[in-house]
Amino acid sequence: MKQITWGIIGCGDVAERKSGPAFQNVPNSSLIAVMRRDADKAADFALRHQVPKWYCHAQDIIHDDDINAIYIATPPSSHEKYALAALEAGKHVYLEKPMALDRKSALRIHQKALSSKGKLVIAHYRRALPLFIKVKHLLDEKIIGEISWVDIRMSEPVTSHTAADSETNWRLNPVISGGGLFHDLAPHQLDLMLHYFGEVDEAMGFSINQSRMSAADDLVHGIIKFANGIHLRGVWDFASEKGQEDICEIHGSIGKIAFPFFGDKISVWQSGSNSAIPMPYPQFVQEPMVAQVVNYFLGKGTNPCPGGEAVEVMRIMDIFTQPSQ
Repeated sequence: MKQITWGIIGCGDVAERKSGPAFQNVPNSSLIAVMRRDADKAADFALRHQVPKWYCHAQDIIHDDDINAIYIATPPSSHEKYALAALEAGKHVYLEKPMALDRKSALRIHQKALSSKGKLVIAHYRRALPLFIKVKHLLDEKIIGEISWVDIRMSEPVTSHTAADSETNWRLNPVISGGGLFHDLAPHQLDLMLHYFGEVDEAMGFSINQSRMSAADDLVHGIIKFANGIHLRGVWDFASEKGQEDICEIHGSIGKIAFPFFGDKISVWQSGSNSAIPMPYPQFVQEPMVAQVVNYFLGKGTNPCPGGEAVEVMRIMDIFTQPSQ
């Protein structure tokens, strides 16, 4: 295999703004087909992005012999169905986050990939962005000494539009999304924490629906103790009265690193002074990850985000939001 030929299942907002053009920009990669249930919208996407084929049925794209890799960008409720079908057909799969509705579903996808000739990567693409690579480098260099604890705080008023808008607002329907905005945004955050700090020893948390504006819980608290002794606490408040907040603070023995998950600057505190490191985003935020995915599918690199790591993210999310399970 010398070229990854992509098909997209779900060419909606995410594919439009974050990922779709990346499949055409990356070397040894081409986007040749897209699928959306609305035929007119599928055809419009294909026309605007110079994609040769479009479909309105997922099975047509899964069984297109010209395609060897499929990007699944539908809501989470259909991730398992499409991922299992694509892997069964021998296609490589790049699967959007959250990996599935819950850990059990995610685990079935992961297990299928282990027995398939198709490879599986989860789209926790922020670990491939320059800002988060820089944070990992600072941590590895022990710029702030030995890490002791991490504080994540995310809050948004009900009217906030930080999360991508949707025509049907499916992100607030747990049947489709697995939860509310926590399930849409926290996978990026928790994946980075596990990527930075490794194996989880213990986790606990709880969630409530404080605003009753939808069926989804909108206040989530979580605590993690990593096997290396580092502690993490997180609060996600999507019905906040105090406005927006997006911050991760990593506390070390001689300083602190702070950064937003959806911003473009790192702040470093050492010995009473602080410095700011601007880290602009690429035009299409998934492009660095897609480049790594293509190399992995071509046998030229390691898996940039294996299914097993995403299953662990889903396990932590389930603990925070479904503590009785």
